[in-house]
Amino acid sequence: MRLFLLAALALASPVAAETYELKATPQTVAWGHYDAADAPVLTIESGDTVVMHTLLTNSPTGLEKAGVAPADIEPALRAVFDGVPPAKRGPGGHILTGPIAIEGAEPGDTLEVRIRKIDLAIPYAYNAFRYGAGFLTDDFPYARMKIVPLDLKRMVGKFAPGIEVPLAPFFGSMGVAPPPSFGRYDSAPPTINGGNMDDKALVAGTTLFLPVHVRGALFQAGDGHAAQGNGEVDITALETSLTGTFEFILHKRVPTPYPRAETPTAYIAMGFDDDLSNATRKALRNMIDFLVAAKGMTRDDAYMLISVAGDVEITELVDRNKGVHVVLPKALFVKR
Repeated sequence: MRLFLLAALALASPVAAETYELKATPQTVAWGHYDAADAPVLTIESGDTVVMHTLLTNSPTGLEKAGVAPADIEPALRAVFDGVPPAKRGPGGHILTGPIAIEGAEPGDTLEVRIRKIDLAIPYAYNAFRYGAGFLTDDFPYARMKIVPLDLKRMVGKFAPGIEVPLAPFFGSMGVAPPPSFGRYDSAPPTINGGNMDDKALVAGTTLFLPVHVRGALFQAGDGHAAQGNGEVDITALETSLTGTFEFILHKRVPTPYPRAETPTAYIAMGFDDDLSNATRKALRNMIDFLVAAKGMTRDDAYMLISVAGDVEITELVDRNKGVHVVLPKALFVKR
């Protein structure tokens, strides 16, 4: 698991890297699942870049009832709702663009996903809760949905009179296919393939590392968020449609046992489990394993360093599997 060699071991492309555009259509989305059996809608080489268009997780009817003018509903969203048959939907509700296959990817490899750019696709978002979902289900035994206008120039969401939310767009769901034994895996609970991680640190400029479980890796993205607080306590963020620009780098024979990320200033280890304590244990152990492999630390020192300089944060609480991430500043590792 010599993750510190990732850059050196990146698969070199024999030809110039290409840039592709992948729109969200009834033929290019996976509705509510990650599945090793799904056929790729696009196949690329390591080093290529894909501009991916994604759709928010709501229906045209639901948005109109909440106050969005019919003319402001994306035609692509209407086309997907009209064109994807019920048999191809579920078990989750997220509309994910993909999957994308990376030529040569095999189990035991690592897929590096460089998030180059994230653009807001529409000038509004929504936040909603419903009974039986979210964290305070007994306190809010009913449903409510709010449309939040987005000021794309000032990059704020106009949440309410006198309240503006700074926008920091990211994809709530980015992942690869899980092992074939998982079958059609629900898009809601994050797990070893990534998926619905809802980690607000995964903005443009961050790099995500995902373990490859099947041939081609089969990357998907969606569940666009204009902004979110850690925990995502009512079960939604500022949900919107996004366009993401991703560069994909394949690392052959470099296993990554669990999703992790790097921002320009920090290392991030993750843990997912239906029990919050177990999710925290996984995140801590994954950071310890990373520090041992990448920084040559002893397990004792790695554990101690996290305690004195790392932050353990709750990513999300509402998707059955809870999410925890450990953040460790890169600046701790001074040059000698």
